[in-house]
Amino acid sequence: MAQTALITGVGRRRGIGAGIAAGLAADGWDLALSFWRPYDERLGLAGDPEDPERLAGELRRHGRTVELIPADLEDPSAASALVDAAAERLDPLNALVMSHCDSVSSGVLDTSTESFDRHYAVNVRATWLLIAEFAGQLGPDGGAVIALTSDHTVGNLPYGVTKGALDRLVLASAHELSGLGLRANVINPGPVDTGWMDDATRARCLASQPTGRLGTPTDAANLVRFLLSAQGAWINGQLLYSNGGYPKGHLPL
Repeated sequence: MAQTALITGVGRRRGIGAGIAAGLAADGWDLALSFWRPYDERLGLAGDPEDPERLAGELRRHGRTVELIPADLEDPSAASALVDAAAERLDPLNALVMSHCDSVSSGVLDTSTESFDRHYAVNVRATWLLIAEFAGQLGPDGGAVIALTSDHTVGNLPYGVTKGALDRLVLASAHELSGLGLRANVINPGPVDTGWMDDATRARCLASQPTGRLGTPTDAANLVRFLLSAQGAWINGQLLYSNGGYPKGHLPL
């Protein structure tokens, strides 16, 4: 029986979520992919409206089952509905990979309460609810949770603050839910240009990157693939930096 995973935040073929999906499909995983196009459109990163369908078509060429499930994770009922739909189509779910986020640049003085609350709903509350729902459907073999995080806080207050909360939430799950056979880790991929960087931002990030290049979705996917493999099964409750040596806590944007 194939391994199965729910991956959130897979709306654009350039995104980290799409890279993770491609890597896991190549490893023989069946996938449920969630996305929410209004978020990408709001940020001006929508890409091609057919991106989810085209990505699913590419992944199915590996002989894998790929289900597309749109989900507005700002809605508190969406997490339960998403996990239920994914588990129904791929029963059971073995892994939950969370690459969704809300991210709108603003600082201490210009962040609105509406924006802060939306970031919290998507980046923290939905993460908690997804983990709880995923844990509730685990079988005797348990399962794995992976979430993506970021150090970017300065000038991006609601995103950075809520990503910090996400870290604590996911790592706590590794201990609280260990009796269910659940293990959980967080990945910080550093700056990855998935279409949001302008030339100046790219140059500043490259200047701080000792490898001479920025990270790619494939780089993030490679670590996810390892953590979900038998070889990575002993790694649990960790925040892992997979960023080519980019200085921790330093994102000069």
